[in-house]
Amino acid sequence: MKMKKIALGLLVTGVVSTTALAYAATRPVDIASKLTGKTVETLYQERAQGKTYGTIAKEAGKLEEFKQEMLKSKKEILDQRVKDGRLTQAQADEIYNAIKNNAANCDGTGSQRLGQKYGVGFGNGQGRGQGNGTGLGQGMRRGLGNGYNK
Repeated sequence: MKMKKIALGLLVTGVVSTTALAYAATRPVDIASKLTGKTVETLYQERAQGKTYGTIAKEAGKLEEFKQEMLKSKKEILDQRVKDGRLTQAQADEIYNAIKNNAANCDGTGSQRLGQKYGVGFGNGQGRGQGNGTGLGQGMRRGLGNGYNK
């Protein structure tokens, strides 16, 4: 019986760790890091100087890839929120389509404020962690956001 509890504990820990890693890999800073080859700390420094992750990706010639990865990330978040009962499928579809349409015009400066009017809380300021807010009324503040509200 003790071995079963240990095995179950390891399984749960593995699933939680894998989920957390998958979620963390969808942060804009991680996407920019993967595409540009810059470290997360270097990107945080550039971000603190006023650059958006989109601008950083654009300077590296990776803006289109950045936009696609961000769109994919936001779709995954919306799908999870539907699964969790925090959004209806219709709400998620409306938000996703608006973000997709706005992304087509994205120049990397963050001026589009993608998703902000929907208050879905994809990002909130310079946070390095994952927030705990509901995402209501905050939306995306700077470009494509830096952290996610759950």
